[in-house]
Amino acid sequence: MTPLPDCFCPVDGTRVPADSLAWCCPVCRGPLDLDFAPTPAPLKSLTARVNSLWRYTECLPLPAPSVSLGEGRSPLVPLREGVTAKLDFLMPTLSFKDRGAVMLAELALRLRPRRVVADSSGNAGTAVAAYCARARLSCTVYVPEGTSARKLEQIAAHGARVELVPGGREATASAAREAADEEGTFYASHVFNPYFLHGTKTYVHEVWEELGGRLPEVLVAPVGNGTLLLGAALAVAELHGAGLIDRRPALYAVQSAAVAPLARAWSEGADDLVGVTPAAPTSAEGIAIPRPPRARQILRAVRESGGTFLTVTEDQIRHAQTDLASQGLYVEPTAAACWAAVRESPQTPHASQATRTQVIPLCGANRK
Repeated sequence: MTPLPDCFCPVDGTRVPADSLAWCCPVCRGPLDLDFAPTPAPLKSLTARVNSLWRYTECLPLPAPSVSLGEGRSPLVPLREGVTAKLDFLMPTLSFKDRGAVMLAELALRLRPRRVVADSSGNAGTAVAAYCARARLSCTVYVPEGTSARKLEQIAAHGARVELVPGGREATASAAREAADEEGTFYASHVFNPYFLHGTKTYVHEVWEELGGRLPEVLVAPVGNGTLLLGAALAVAELHGAGLIDRRPALYAVQSAAVAPLARAWSEGADDLVGVTPAAPTSAEGIAIPRPPRARQILRAVRESGGTFLTVTEDQIRHAQTDLASQGLYVEPTAAACWAAVRESPQTPHASQATRTQVIPLCGANRK
């Protein structure tokens, strides 16, 4: 079995051994990163490989899958000139979270915990529950009490125990982290565990391959906890470092105007969250995160890419969702947020954006 890389804290450098069930830095309790710097394979070597995200084996810290459901390799579909959508709502559990969840399940199999716990507003919990079912791992998913019934139904259908937590996302995360501190527990966190990011980064490796060894000028991502955007930043760095792309695309981070702590910090030129940002109800529940633990990393990734933050109103999200449905793409509000941000947006920071190539993720199905 391939040795696992160690984790480390990006804030204070504290190292966590590869075989540890520790879910955070033992010093600052912050998220962990992975001591892993892969070199991606050239385009021509990918042709005959398995038709899933595991085709990028050189870039994955777990190169021997046993619980795969065929995740990855979602299609690219043009929306209008210069804007292409990647249909990650066609993943096995209907969201992009499968890319990271399969990595967490594979890791848990190697660490052999007594049980797995996760917290989620729906999509991540569903994905973790499905892959734990595939791996025959006991799983408990903590969810906010207001989570949609269809998402709860799907989580339970995979055999996971559902724990409803009064309050919002932060209360739910606190309950899961308390459980994660119990002995023999693996915290399948899509925020704190860096393996999840190394799964989501395959989204960009696929875009690069589908576009014939290049990337668009702009990669757009909905951002709450920032797992897709940070994964994208990892992939871009890998491809650029290997000389497989000659320029890095700008990262555009999209938040709901109702819950936009990162956009506020960005507008104030801050390196971290600024005060307490008031939150209002939003249909884009997947990105309604008042205090994302990786805020500093998200802001830095967008800044270093030459990108920006965009916010969208509830009306814009609703109209974008309806517009996508009229084009045959039935996605949830969180997935529609990026289309809302790029279609005739008055917030466009570049006058030439209309001529820039952009890829947006449609990352969750509306059937939930």
